[in-house]
Amino acid sequence: MSATPLSLPTVLVLAVSLAYLLALFAVAWWADRRAAAGRSVIGKAWVYALSMGVYCSAWTYFGSVGRAASGGVWFLPIYLGPTLAMLLAWLVLRKMVRIARSYRITSIADFIASRYGKSRALAALVTLLALVGLVPYVALQLKAVATSYEVLSGPQGAGAAGGTPLIAAVVAAVLAAFTIAFGTRHLDNTERHEGMVAAIAAESVVKLLAFLAVGIFVTWGLFAGPGELWARAQAHPDVGRVLLADPAVPFAFEQWLALLLLAGLSVLLLPRQFQVMVVENVDERHIRRAAWAFPAYLLLINLFVLPIALGGLLFFDGQAANAETFVLSLPLAAGLPWLALIAFVGGLSAATGMVIVEAIAVSTMVCNDLVLPLLLRLKAVATRDLTGTLLFIRRAVIVLLMLLGWLYYRVAGEAYALVSIGLISFAAVAQFAPALLGGMYWKGGTRNGALAGLSAGALLWVYTLMLPSIAKSGWIDGWVDSSFLQHGPFGLALLRPEALLGLAGLDSLSHGLFWSLLANAGLFVAVSLAWPPQAAEASQALRFVDVFEQQVHEPVFWRGHAKVADLVALVGRFLGADKARAQLQPAGSGQDADPRLVQRAETLLAGAIGGASARVMVASVVQEDRLELQDVVQIVEEASELRQLNDKLRSLDQLKDNFMSSVTHELRTPLTSIRALAELMRDAPEMETAQRQQFLAIVVSESERLSRLVNQVLDLAKIESGHADWVNADVDLAALLQQALLSTAELFRERGATVQLHLPAATVPVLRADPDRLLQVVLNLLSNAAKFVPREAGHVDVRLLQHTGRVVVQVQDNGPGVPAAQQALVFERFRQGGDQQNRPQGTGLGLPISRRIVEHFGGRLWLVSKPGQGACFAFDLPIQTVPDKQET
Repeated sequence: MSATPLSLPTVLVLAVSLAYLLALFAVAWWADRRAAAGRSVIGKAWVYALSMGVYCSAWTYFGSVGRAASGGVWFLPIYLGPTLAMLLAWLVLRKMVRIARSYRITSIADFIASRYGKSRALAALVTLLALVGLVPYVALQLKAVATSYEVLSGPQGAGAAGGTPLIAAVVAAVLAAFTIAFGTRHLDNTERHEGMVAAIAAESVVKLLAFLAVGIFVTWGLFAGPGELWARAQAHPDVGRVLLADPAVPFAFEQWLALLLLAGLSVLLLPRQFQVMVVENVDERHIRRAAWAFPAYLLLINLFVLPIALGGLLFFDGQAANAETFVLSLPLAAGLPWLALIAFVGGLSAATGMVIVEAIAVSTMVCNDLVLPLLLRLKAVATRDLTGTLLFIRRAVIVLLMLLGWLYYRVAGEAYALVSIGLISFAAVAQFAPALLGGMYWKGGTRNGALAGLSAGALLWVYTLMLPSIAKSGWIDGWVDSSFLQHGPFGLALLRPEALLGLAGLDSLSHGLFWSLLANAGLFVAVSLAWPPQAAEASQALRFVDVFEQQVHEPVFWRGHAKVADLVALVGRFLGADKARAQLQPAGSGQDADPRLVQRAETLLAGAIGGASARVMVASVVQEDRLELQDVVQIVEEASELRQLNDKLRSLDQLKDNFMSSVTHELRTPLTSIRALAELMRDAPEMETAQRQQFLAIVVSESERLSRLVNQVLDLAKIESGHADWVNADVDLAALLQQALLSTAELFRERGATVQLHLPAATVPVLRADPDRLLQVVLNLLSNAAKFVPREAGHVDVRLLQHTGRVVVQVQDNGPGVPAAQQALVFERFRQGGDQQNRPQGTGLGLPISRRIVEHFGGRLWLVSKPGQGACFAFDLPIQTVPDKQET
């Protein structure tokens, strides 16, 4: 099955391309207008999840089909990696979002630099590596657009339009204009790019629908369904080898795992992914939906990759066809130019989305971490408003990035497939993993460790991956002898870039990734352990690692002297005077600024110029005292004591509310009864005398209950506040128990219960305590026992025991006991044991008061009970002299 592909008029292709890009402008403009009206588009979880689809660039759209056509399922790891990574989204991505929002972090370079003491050197290194690694990736997108244009319009059409390089240049220029218009409107990057995010989400829908349309056409249009397609592919001698692994060649598990790791790290570390997933996130809760919606998106957009690849191989059997353009060439060859045009728009969408977001992210990093530090050294610009200057720099960087991408495409892009270029870029950003992920979870990571690891990883990435790719492209022939790939530099075989130290048998990507990440992670850990962190690093480590534990009053790691006016003027140079005054002066209207205001000023600046530059700028207008490591420890301890005191105050406030609620409830019960009976007697003067006497008796009883309740509430309040009167004297505990039994004898007689006192044979030492308070405790325990023992069969044992250094008093009854679920509750205020129907009358304050009296004298009060076997309340006291004291 074969046919000669059609071609489309050049004017039509260009017109559709322009119309699509104008539609992109319209979506972004509409979203910005809605945001200005207070109706944000990006505040929806679906928009956030779709914006993550920027991961699927032209690599997905064209390169995956090419990869599948040559390697079968080997295109899958690039998408399985992100799917597995999203399983940890709620743990890892949410923490990244919380850190970035808390400290106004605007780029991955700023994130890593801020973690390690806001290091300018580290920020610059991350930016350089990102820039070098991503230029080939931008070239990949331009190559994809130019190649797809050539497929649609044919060689003659492309030549009439000035050639594919000119088309790529035009696309780069339009994308630069869009990025400048909607990505560099304001300096503060923590303000959301509403229009850009909305446009990226829309592009994700466009490229998905376009790819699905081609896949459905190939599967059910060119063939009779997946069954026939699969059967014909297996029957074809050449195509069948794509599906079936060669039994003579072992499966390359190490390469599969390397690709999974690479893709899983890249979905978190690519600057464009960091931009949409972290910086542009408006609600952490959106991560929950994105954690499954983004993998679902990846599944859908890859659903027809293998069918399109197999269909193209079968359709163009025996013809020279570029598998990476099957998405376009199959509809054209089948006589469906309109479907090819839709597919072209989808590919254009995939490429433009990636370039736009990547350009915004890289321009921010280059401006803040490379250009601005140099600019601030110039005295001529050190004190003037830099807002316009910095915006111009960011726009210039966007144009420069597009130009570099176009130049790379012209010089080296033709020598490599789309997938190869993308993998090299992925390996570059993977070098951020040890410093970023290690810094989020390990407080011991240091600036020197991150610098050493990242430098080593970057150098090995250049040596084992970037340099060989450039050498194989052929454009450095005449400058460098490419024989070093086979023999090593200076003939040293151990230094061969693709078999370093004799490690052979791995593909070039797995080999380069292994050595670069091994050196990176190894040096990061080793150097961090060898040299302890400085104070600035330690303070940032606490903020990052414990970000979820930070309270409203988190520790401020700054000491020195600063003026509010100086801070307002500094922030105003970058964010505008009005915003600076609104953000800083209400918090500190005096002349001197406190440490928290200084930190707020630095955080505000970080959102505009990055954390490293913000630290330098704030230091230029304040007098900062140098912090040592012990100072950081002291500040953390003090903050921990801010927090404990606040927690205690909140707890006391809650206890007060609960106490007042319970007191009012308990007071209302007898008052309601008294009022109801009094109204009955008032409204019924003819009431019989016996009935009236019964009601009066109830009123008297409820009044006495009310008095007891008020007295006990006051007593408990005095004890808990430390204002109770304690009159200490010598206490003979045996005599005190006998006195208590005499006082409660009538209670037990009325219940028909018996009481037996068990005293030790030896004389119990005299205690020093308040005898009235201890008598109050024993009386409460005995009265409780009298309430719960069965009538006419009740029995109570009171025991006085002596152990080493302590005396113990036990009150054991044969009542129903206390259920296990209620045993802890009976010591709480207004809680009583027993079921609701048979519960004896009481205030529910006796046991709480008794426990606090016992604890005051160094003892404890507890309960042992098995349901149906009675209850045993006991308390112990130390045998020691308690000094006399009067608490008032």
